[in-house]
Amino acid sequence: MNNSLRNTARLLGAGLRALLVLTLVTGVVYPLVVTGVAQAFFPGKANGSRVGADGKVVGSSLIGQSYDLPSTKGDQPPAPDLKWFQGRPAHGLGTNTVNTRYKLLVSGATNLAADTKALREQVEAARAAVVEDNSVPGYTVEPSDIPADAVTSSGSGLDPDISPQYARIQVHRVAVRNGLPVERVAKLVEEHTQGRTLGFMGEPRVNVLALNTALRDLTA
Repeated sequence: MNNSLRNTARLLGAGLRALLVLTLVTGVVYPLVVTGVAQAFFPGKANGSRVGADGKVVGSSLIGQSYDLPSTKGDQPPAPDLKWFQGRPAHGLGTNTVNTRYKLLVSGATNLAADTKALREQVEAARAAVVEDNSVPGYTVEPSDIPADAVTSSGSGLDPDISPQYARIQVHRVAVRNGLPVERVAKLVEEHTQGRTLGFMGEPRVNVLALNTALRDLTA
C-alpha cells in the first residue's frame, strides 16, 4: 500500500513538473523568442503591415477598405467618393450579415454559382457603375475594357489590390476630380504597380491603399 502511494505521488510530481516546464517553454519562452525575432527582423509584417500617413495609421496593406462619402439619410448605401481610386466590390458574406462594408467581423465569397441570376445582376450593375463613374469628358470607358476584378469581389471580400487595368480605367476620373494632369496620375499608378511575386506567381497588382495614400500626398 505504501509503495502504491509513493508511486502515485512520484508520478503526480513528475507530471506536475512536466506541466510547469512545458508551460514555461511553450507558453512563455517560445512566444517571447518568436515575438522578439519577428520584431527585430520583420517589424512591419509582425505589426499587421500597417500603412501610415501624417503620423497616423490609416489601414493595413493586407486588407481592403472602402472610399465612400458619408451616408445621407436612413439606410441609403454610401456612395463612392470618386476623387479616390476604388477597390474591388465587397459583396462576399456581407450581403447577408452585419459585415456590409469591410468591417472585420466576417469575410468570405458570395458563394453564388456562376450562372445564378443574383450574381449576373451584381456583375451587370457593377459594370454599369464602372462605366458611368469613370467616363469623363474626352474619355469614355468601354464595357469590353472592364476587367473581372472591377465587377467581382475576391474570395475573402477584403482584397486590398486591384489589377493595373482597373487602376488605369480610373486614372482620368481621379485626375479630373482632383484637378491633376492625367499623365501625373497615370505615372502614380505605374509607380505603384507590383509585378508577379518572384517573377512568376500571381498577377501584377496595385495596392489601393498605398496608391490613395500617395494620391493624398500629391494633392496636399
